[in-house]
Amino acid sequence: MTVPLRFGYKASAEQFGPTELVEFGVLAEEMGFDSVFLSDHFQPWMHDGGHAPAALPWLGALGARTERVLLGTSVLTPTFRYHPAVIAQAFATLGVMYPGRMILGVGTGEALNEVTLGLDWPDGPERFQRLKEAIILIEKLWEQDRVTFDGTYYSVKDATIYDRPPADQKVPIYIGASGPAATRLAGRIADGYITTSGKDPALYTETLLPALADGLAKAGRPADAVDTLMEVKVSYHPDREVALEKTRFWAPLALSAEEKMGVHDPIEMQRRAAELPIERAASRFIVSTDPDEHVERIAAYVELGFRHLVFHDPGHDQAEFLRTYGAEILPRLRARFGV
Repeated sequence: MTVPLRFGYKASAEQFGPTELVEFGVLAEEMGFDSVFLSDHFQPWMHDGGHAPAALPWLGALGARTERVLLGTSVLTPTFRYHPAVIAQAFATLGVMYPGRMILGVGTGEALNEVTLGLDWPDGPERFQRLKEAIILIEKLWEQDRVTFDGTYYSVKDATIYDRPPADQKVPIYIGASGPAATRLAGRIADGYITTSGKDPALYTETLLPALADGLAKAGRPADAVDTLMEVKVSYHPDREVALEKTRFWAPLALSAEEKMGVHDPIEMQRRAAELPIERAASRFIVSTDPDEHVERIAAYVELGFRHLVFHDPGHDQAEFLRTYGAEILPRLRARFGV
């Protein structure tokens, strides 16, 4: 298949409440964005000014207010807070209500969302195996009328998802990953692959994209079998100082994996992020006053092979971002790539 080039909007669940976010999603559709994605966090990165609306009811609400845009999670963890069968049921329901528009984006999770609930937080390899098993179970529940499954971590007995889309409208599963193992898994079994921008270019060219290609090859799948989604972090404003300062709320993203490891409290995450200089806080973002520079730097990800660019702006005025990016950046990108 040929994967189309699409441009989406990342609704910042960690920064805004659910009602605001629905309005932003509606505006994104009006401004010509192709998709809207939301993280499913139990807690935000920042305590002061933070939010964490539940993704599942929000997706249903936005589906009812929109007609065209794809809607999905980037990402949800179907292995700790939720039993995989509950996620299979929820997204089957969403898929029936909004056929062809829902995407289930999944990942291995973070301590911020699970430890607070008193759940065990295993090491990376176990989290990976849990995710793999969860996806297998979800797929079985969507494909089979009666499922008995006894896995290492999850089981069901005589389970049926009674309301689910037909096979040709099955909700696609995207795997979010920043390491080679989960990226390889996406190539083997997923419909899409999600990663984020602003990291060392060598991570994409030497580790992640080769791992994705390896997974595709091992499964005997064509190179374009997986939608490649890049969350592109952008801060665009005519005043560079404003564009730079907008990134402050999202400084936790600039913390290294070691600096974030095991942190489950937004207050502690906020404290660590507050120690970062603004240049480091902004390091994950394309910060520029020039729309052509935004296009050129985004184009670099398209040229690497990413076909679904989902834009995350860190500012508090999301309506301004959607209108500005929709009017000034998306037309340039579409002209650049002939879409």
